[in-house]
Amino acid sequence: MDAVQQADSGHPGTAMALAPLAWVLWQRHLRFDPAHPDWPDRDRFVLSCGHACMLLYAVLYLTGYDLTLDEIKHFRQWGSRTPGHSEFGLTPGVEATTGPLGQGVGNAVGMAIAEAQLAARYNRPGHAIFDHHTYVLASDGDMMEGVQAEAASLAGHLQLGKLIVLYDANRVTLSGTTSIAFTEDVGARYRSYGWHVQRVDDGNDVAAIARALQAALDTRDQPSLIIVDTVIGFGAPTRAGTFEAHGAPLGADEVSRTKANLGWPEQPAFYLPEPVVRHMRSAIERGKTAQDGWRRRFAAYRAQLPALADEIERRFRRELPAGWDAGLPEFPADPKGIATRKASEGVLQVLAHAVPELIGGSGDLDPST
Repeated sequence: MDAVQQADSGHPGTAMALAPLAWVLWQRHLRFDPAHPDWPDRDRFVLSCGHACMLLYAVLYLTGYDLTLDEIKHFRQWGSRTPGHSEFGLTPGVEATTGPLGQGVGNAVGMAIAEAQLAARYNRPGHAIFDHHTYVLASDGDMMEGVQAEAASLAGHLQLGKLIVLYDANRVTLSGTTSIAFTEDVGARYRSYGWHVQRVDDGNDVAAIARALQAALDTRDQPSLIIVDTVIGFGAPTRAGTFEAHGAPLGADEVSRTKANLGWPEQPAFYLPEPVVRHMRSAIERGKTAQDGWRRRFAAYRAQLPALADEIERRFRRELPAGWDAGLPEFPADPKGIATRKASEGVLQVLAHAVPELIGGSGDLDPST
């Protein structure tokens, strides 16, 4: 509330409603290391409803990422690392830039496909180098978009069991309620795609959220959708549950009344009790333990499979093999032209040999090499 109010711009309501969910996810389930945001086997989190980015910035700061409270105080200001929609490469811990609604769901499906491909190509018995989950937080606006539906259909077909979508069903849009234009049964639609679907009736019930997340983690042959019913702007005396809490500051008086309503000190702004910060920053040690364990597993993997270990490291440096383009065919002009399909087949055949990871699975690989 304070950050949006100080910026005089932003979306406070969704972040307020989802604070309990964020606490459960970051403290109990998400595997990450604030000191090394890019370690390869971290869980991925995508905020598809990017307008609610103050939720993400708050959690990143509280759990110990390289993001200062001063930068949060400069939310949505020119040059800050806390823009109005989170941007990949700008803020540590942000996995995808999510502005247009629905796109984050597509991003997350792609990340889950990538995890499945990495596991299929590189994991060996006793060497589970890639085994992470992809979480995405989506809103009613995301569920209205076609790109989300197409990506979700593909995820169900591919049985991406390590993909978990948390759907914030607050039934409020920028200028009204969803009843005006969006009344479909989202859960039924996702079941038809082949997803495992659950519902949490109260977004403040942290125990129910934790149970639903665990059930999703235990479901390995289907992607999971968890529908969480929330009250946008929870705690605000006059704006909770209304579209006025969606895309504008609450106003100084409503912020003060909300804090009083929730039993929170009205002053100073950006107040953070030290025990809360200390509790949240326990994530730093958990992350170090998780990443150190992975590095030990990778060292053992390298001792057994050095060529594949080199390939993994090259890929995560975003490099192609030396000479990958040496054998690409040339297509001189001719009077009749050449079919695009025939040309692309020739290129793909060369790339399949020059860039082995493009092949896809691991059936072509000799486990002893």
